[in-house]
Amino acid sequence: MRLHAPDTTPERIGFLLLPRFAMVAFFSAVEPLRIANRISGETLFDWATISQDGGPVTASNGMTLDADYAMAAAPNVPSLAVCASFAPEAGIDDALLDWLRARAAANCVVGGVDTGCFALAAAGLLDDQTVTLHWESLPEFRARFPRVDAVESIFEVTPDSFSCAGGSAAIDMSLDLIRRRHGDRLVKRVREQLIHDPGRRPASRQRDRGRPDDPNLQKALDLMEANLEAPLAIGELAARLNLSWRSLERLFVRHLGSSPQRVYLDRRLSHAQRLLRDTRHSVMDIALACGFASASSFTRAFRRRHGLTPSAWRQLP
Repeated sequence: MRLHAPDTTPERIGFLLLPRFAMVAFFSAVEPLRIANRISGETLFDWATISQDGGPVTASNGMTLDADYAMAAAPNVPSLAVCASFAPEAGIDDALLDWLRARAAANCVVGGVDTGCFALAAAGLLDDQTVTLHWESLPEFRARFPRVDAVESIFEVTPDSFSCAGGSAAIDMSLDLIRRRHGDRLVKRVREQLIHDPGRRPASRQRDRGRPDDPNLQKALDLMEANLEAPLAIGELAARLNLSWRSLERLFVRHLGSSPQRVYLDRRLSHAQRLLRDTRHSVMDIALACGFASASSFTRAFRRRHGLTPSAWRQLP
C-alpha cells in the first residue's frame, strides 16, 4: 500500500492482526486484491498475516484467524498494515513498539486499518503526518497524540504512511492501490465484482449524519467534536462563528430543538460512553478526556443521562 511501487511482482503486504481486530476491515482490504489477481490472471498482490506470537488472533466479532507468522519470524514486506478495532491499546507492549520501529527503519511503509494508528503513534511513527481512523476513536486519539494530524476521512495515503477508517473504507483504500499500480481499467472491473459504489473519495466524511443545511450549525457541531476534552464556552463558540450568543441559541433550537449547551453535553457524554465501553481508562481519566473537571461532576452528569454511575454502566453485560 506504499505510494511508490516496489521493484518486484507480486507486491507483498503484511497484515499485523492485534487482539480484537476488525474482521470486516481486514477482509475488505484483502478481497479487492484477491479479485484483482483473479481478473488479471496473475498474482499481482500477495499478503501474509502476522500475530504477535504466531498464534491465532480473536477478532472483535469473536471469530479467530490463524496467522502465517509470528512477528519475530515475519518476512520483510514493503508495506505493513496494523489492524485493530475496539480497545486498540490492549495489545500494545514494548516488544510490539520496538518491532514496528525496526520495520519502519528498514524502509517498510507502515499504516493503520480501523484503529491501528494507535500502535503506530505510540511507536512515534506518525508525528506530523496526516492519518485517519474510525470516527468513534478520533477524539481520544487526538487527545493522546496531539502531534499527529488525525482527520475524519475515508482513507489517507502519503509517501510515509497509509490509513483507513475501517469497515468498507478498507475497500476504498485497496481499490486506490490497485488503481495506482495497475490503472483505472482493472480497478473498474474489481469494483464491478464487489458491486461497489465509485462515488466515495478519500476525503469523504466517514458518516452521513444528515449534515444540516445551515453552514453555521455544521461549523458549530464540528467545533464541538474537535473540542470534547477542553470544551469551548458557548460565548466563545458563538464568537468563532461571528454570531451573538442569542443567535447561536436560536440556531440550535430551530434546527435541533435543543440548546447548544445540551447538544455539547450530549456529545461529551456519548464520547465518555464509548471510552467506558472500549478502553480500560479510569473513570477519572475518562472524565478529564470528556471535559469534566472532576470524577464527581462527570458521574452526576452521566447518572442524569443514563440512570447509572459510569462504573455501574461499565459492568453491564
